[in-house]
Amino acid sequence: MKIAAIDIGSNSVRLMMWADGKTLYKKMKTTRLGEGLNFAPRLLDEPCIRTAQAVAEFVAEAKEEGAEKVYAFATAAVRSAENPELFTDKVKKLCGIEVDVISGEREAQIGLLGAIGNGDGGIIDVGGASTEVTVRAGGKIKFSKSVNIGTVRILDAAGRDLNKINPFVSERIKDYGKNDFSNYNMYAVGGTASRLAAIKHGIKEYDAEILHGTVLTVKEVENFSKLLTRMTVDEIRQTTICKKSADLIGGGAALLAAVMNNFNIRKITVSESDNLEGYVLSKI
Repeated sequence: MKIAAIDIGSNSVRLMMWADGKTLYKKMKTTRLGEGLNFAPRLLDEPCIRTAQAVAEFVAEAKEEGAEKVYAFATAAVRSAENPELFTDKVKKLCGIEVDVISGEREAQIGLLGAIGNGDGGIIDVGGASTEVTVRAGGKIKFSKSVNIGTVRILDAAGRDLNKINPFVSERIKDYGKNDFSNYNMYAVGGTASRLAAIKHGIKEYDAEILHGTVLTVKEVENFSKLLTRMTVDEIRQTTICKKSADLIGGGAALLAAVMNNFNIRKITVSESDNLEGYVLSKI
């Protein structure tokens, strides 16, 4: 059976086609649904319109490709907004899909399931409006927390100035508390991790086979945050994989490095299997 899953994030909308227990392909559209959320907890009309249109286009593609089931789930931008129905109603009207607005805890759980299955270990999932950290040990969840800090919120609050980004991030991630996860196999999922892996490999086009399994040290991520916030947006677009996310990647690197340091994680492995796979697995 062919299944489609659509992940509606704060920065982008992603489609995954799935069949026979494996991912066939993924596609992404950048729509910035979470634009302005750091200033007021309300979704704006224009980002809702362009994001709903992107979802409808992916639904149409999935059906053309023969998907028997099409799932759509939304994360921090929608769940943290005072007016989520502004978006969910638009999607329902355009393509008839009911959007599943998942909690931060649920987002963390499906991210973990997608990245490591039912084994032990942990993930960091840097998103546009929230970042999840989850660790499983002995088959049980040891730690799981979603904090409202992400790349779009960083850009809204601090721009691309690392001297402003670092204090903003440091204050927000206090909500995690302090834990030492240095003895766990930790994975990074999401766009920030994938883009940093691509920059490390020097590739300008997405290739999951190259990116999956890339190891990033905390020092490398810190250096990326310094480099990418010094470069202009145009320079980033011209020399890296980052095109529509060029203004976000420096802040994303700073956030990932700060979270790693907070939990004493010295290295992290990038996983291209993430909450899309996890969501489908949880359904079947």
